[in-house]
Amino acid sequence: MSRVLSGIQPSGDLHLGNYLGAIRNWAADQDIHDAFYCIVDLHALTLDIDPAELRSRTFETALDLLAAGLDPQRCTLFVQSHVTEHVQLSWLLECTATMGELSRMTQFKDKSAGKDSVRVGLFTYPVLQCADILLYDAERVPVGDDQRQHVELAREVAIRFNYRFGDTLVVPEASIPKVGARVMDLQHPERKMSKSISSPLGTLLMLEEPEEIVRKVKKAVTDTDGEVRYDPEAKPGVSNLLELLAVATGGTPDQVAGSYERYGDLKSATADALVEMLRPIRERRDVLAADPGAVFRLLALGAAKARETASATYGRAAEAIGLLTPE
Repeated sequence: MSRVLSGIQPSGDLHLGNYLGAIRNWAADQDIHDAFYCIVDLHALTLDIDPAELRSRTFETALDLLAAGLDPQRCTLFVQSHVTEHVQLSWLLECTATMGELSRMTQFKDKSAGKDSVRVGLFTYPVLQCADILLYDAERVPVGDDQRQHVELAREVAIRFNYRFGDTLVVPEASIPKVGARVMDLQHPERKMSKSISSPLGTLLMLEEPEEIVRKVKKAVTDTDGEVRYDPEAKPGVSNLLELLAVATGGTPDQVAGSYERYGDLKSATADALVEMLRPIRERRDVLAADPGAVFRLLALGAAKARETASATYGRAAEAIGLLTPE
């Protein structure tokens, strides 16, 4: 089985794009790969966040991932800060990466634009992301298009480290999901669904109440020609609905398009399919939330499993780079 790794920040409520673009694929991967999934709470420190809120969000994210189908018996699910080797390997990699590489990272340029001063962590966090990946000998990293650059950096840093110090780190490959990788905003179908952009009617949360799903989908932007067909360039709104219906029912956008002649019928079918797809997640989450102690125990189990691999990888890297090995 190949090793895969993905991480997610504890940034609050997950939306439909998070689920269809990533988490549902993670759940499928745990049956065919040796899968490691990390809640990257250390990355959240690059922005202002209240300590109590960070702890709460981290726990809530664990609840969401477990409810969405991640099974600690079939994957390794853990919190980043619970495995100290992430920070240790990050420093070794910071001494391998270059200022030029980090200054070219798109997300740093976007988040620092117009600011007189930014935190060092915002500049160097891509190296911590490299450590997240390389610690677990990940061969495959499922990411969205916007994260491909970070996997490329991990590849470059691993190759450079291996060239200087011998074959030590596994060089990973990015894996971009083909279906459901880009869930578009219901009100602005030309852009991705996102919580960071204010679009309350355009964003569906993974744990959205059923009546809210129906309301938002029925208000989704379409067009004026009235023809149901899959054409993302000419008909982005209708095509977005068709993609959502397809991923919720297991078909393809072109297949489901042939079943509808009116936008109203398409919207009703899409809303119903999304409600049914998300219903088991809501129900599982209610059960998990009623026993927080069990969730903490699962995270502790995941951290212990992760540490076995992480400590071995860090040990190889530390020895290769010349650090004195403790007795």
